[in-house]
This record gives sequence, structure tokens and C-alpha cells, in this order.
Amino acid sequence: MLPDVPLTRELGIDVGGFELRSTRVIFSAVAVSAVLIGMTNPIASAAPGSGSSTGSTVESDFYVPPSPLPAGSPGDVIRSEPSHLALSVPGIGGPLPGAATRIMYRSTDSNDAANAVTGTYIDPAAPWTGPGPRPLVVLAPGTQGQGDQCAPSKMLNNVITYTPPLGFMVEYEVLAAYSLLSQGYGVVITDYEGLGTPGAHTYVNRASEAHAVLDAARAAQNLQGTKISADGPVAAYGYSQGGGAAAAAAEIAGEYAPEMDLVGTYAGAPPADLKATLEQVDGTILTGVIGYTLNGLLNSDPGLQPIVDENINDAGKAMLNLVANQCVGETILNVGLHRTNEYTKTGEPLSVVLDRLPVAADILAKNKIGERTPNAPVLIQSGTSDDIVPHGQAVGLAGDWCGKGATVQLSAAQIPAIVPGSGAGHLIPDILGLGEAQNWIKDRFYGAPAPSNC
Repeated sequence: MLPDVPLTRELGIDVGGFELRSTRVIFSAVAVSAVLIGMTNPIASAAPGSGSSTGSTVESDFYVPPSPLPAGSPGDVIRSEPSHLALSVPGIGGPLPGAATRIMYRSTDSNDAANAVTGTYIDPAAPWTGPGPRPLVVLAPGTQGQGDQCAPSKMLNNVITYTPPLGFMVEYEVLAAYSLLSQGYGVVITDYEGLGTPGAHTYVNRASEAHAVLDAARAAQNLQGTKISADGPVAAYGYSQGGGAAAAAAEIAGEYAPEMDLVGTYAGAPPADLKATLEQVDGTILTGVIGYTLNGLLNSDPGLQPIVDENINDAGKAMLNLVANQCVGETILNVGLHRTNEYTKTGEPLSVVLDRLPVAADILAKNKIGERTPNAPVLIQSGTSDDIVPHGQAVGLAGDWCGKGATVQLSAAQIPAIVPGSGAGHLIPDILGLGEAQNWIKDRFYGAPAPSNC
């Protein structure tokens, strides 16, 4: 059995050649800049419409895939264009922290059909001083929402968007992305299936997200004129939804992307067991993500519609329609702290209803992470008092992988429960774990032996 490992996460850890306390100063400046942008830039005050963004005059066309998709392989770049980062300053050698390119690339959905996914590759301004070719980190974003306007490739153009009365959103992934860029890594951020592009975002769908992550790395390496090589080292990085996506990518990489030099994966608070996560998140500020999940499953498995109609009441159907077009901030304000027994015809929690449905058990099993074996080391972080993604199922994931012979480091943040249901127990380990996560990634790129507490 894996022990819970207490963490002492000091804010003076060295990250990429400078102290993490220095990065906190930088990120504080970034946050102030973001607020100023939100206050002074009229573009940032209006969220882009579905299928569009304010970063380009032709973005509404950019996010519509060609039909049919051009012949090719997963990771092929379908189209690309320059993308303006809202938090960027001019530099002598180019913009800081890097030059961004919006991409649409070929991937594979959970039914093994070809699809188109969008994202952003950022070519770093910082030099790479480590061994070998410049590395690439594929960043799997945490929960953004389900509306097309929430796609990270759009949010990076504004960072803050607001649509009255409750549509407030901040692209919080700039914290991790810009820290990684400061270390000289190329960074590619996937939008996942259906976020920006047509169709519902397949939220926490194991196969779809794993494919989107690995194919984003392929697409970045296929771009011409960048500072990364086509066969350089790659690491996957993500927290929460992103932790699950990164973990899912890690365990299929050997089969789905055998040519990729994946040197390691950081999976923070990965929702490896959707049933356990459903039970825990119900009634918290993130109850609405259950709606994201059902909408995504209906997109990938349309045959589930009669089952949803049979078990979900009118209030539940209204909730599904509502969250389908929202970013996570608005969903929190609309659906947060509600319970799913309000949305079922029997008045039971959704988890109880699902227990009676064999098809639900099959779908949950199909989306469970831990049934396959990562071919590169993995760092799993989880807070012992995580009130959104249960700590126990992260421990279970580590145990599953250890039992298959994988190299796994489980890092447990022993933080007391703080206002359970508020998300604090989920957010705090993410912030406190940043230094450890990025130092672990750095060690993989520098060839240090990977730790394991299996």
C-alpha cells in the first residue's frame, strides 16, 4: 500500500534557474496586469460568442473544421495562425514570454473516429540551457467550462472575460504555462474536443482527452519554424480535469504515440474514478461539472439520451442546457451548492440512480484511469482534504499503476479541511504543489533518476 507522503512545499524552491519566490512576484505583476486589462480593455469585458474569439478577425472560421477532414494522421496540423497573448510584452528577440500560434490539429475521439481539436503553441523567449534539444510540455488545462468561448486558445487572447450578469472567467492556466515558458520549454495547451470547435466538449472523457493531449504534442512538434525539434523530449502536465487528461495520456502513450519521447507526466488531483468524483463533487460549488460530464457523454454516446430523459426531471434538463454554454465561473454562480437530487425524477442523488443502470456502470468503467500502464515516470499530487476530487481515488490510481510496474511518485498534501464544499481543499494543493511539480518536470528533462514510493 502506498503511504501518504507529507509535503513541505517551501516557496523558495528553485524553478528553472530562479527562486519560486521570484516567480510569485512576476505572477503578482501578471495578475495586476490582468485586472487592469479587465478594467480598461473593452474587448476583455465582452466574452466572445460561440465559435468565435477576439484574437483574430477570422476566428469564427478558424474554429470550424473543414468537412471532410483532410486525410492524414493524428497530430497533423490542419491550420494555424498567429495568436496574440493578452499578457505579453515586447522583447528584443520577440514577445515575452513567447510567440503564440493558434492551431487546429487532427486527433481521435473516444469512438476512434478522426476529429479536429484546437489549441495554442507558445514558442518560448527564454533560452534552453539544459541537455539535448529544447523540451516541450503539453499542458492539459483544468476545468474551463463547456461553452465554446471558454476554450483556452480564446481565453489567452483576453485572460479575463465578462458577460453580464454572471459570466466572469479568468484564464488561470497562465500561471503554470508562463512558469514553464520561463524555463525555456515550449508549451502547447490543448482545448480538448468540442471546446471552441463544434459539438459538446467531452468533459473528463478518458480516451478523447488522452488523444487530444498526445496529439497536441505531435502538432506542436509538426509546426515549422519553432525552437523545438520534431523528436525532442515531451512531458505532460495537468491538474484536476487536466490531471485526469494527463494521466489518461500517460497510460496510453506507449500504444497511441509510440514514437513520442514522453519522459514524464505530472497528474495533479486526477479524477481517475468518475463515480467516486461524482459522489464527492455533488453539493459543492462545482456541482455543475456533473452537467458538463453528462453533456459530454451524450455527445460521445447519443444512445444515452433515452436513459437521461427517463431519469432526469425538467429542472435537470434545464441545468444541462444552461451549463452547456457556460464557463466554469458562471456555472459555479448558477449551479454551485445545488445537489443532484434536485435534478432526478426520483429525488435521489444521481450517483444512486446510476447504481441501478448497467449501462452507466459500463461507461464509468470505460472512463476509469488506471487500467493501463504508463511507459514513463508519473508524479501524482493530491490533497488529503480535497473536497472536489477524492484523495482516496488518487491513492488508488497510484496503487493500480504501481501494481503494473510503473514508476510512480505519490505526493500527498496534508492540509486540513477548509470550508468543505468551497473548493479550497482542491485549489490550495494546486498552488502549493506548483514548485514540486515543475521541479519534478525539470528533473525529467535533465535526465535525473525518477523517484518512486511504490
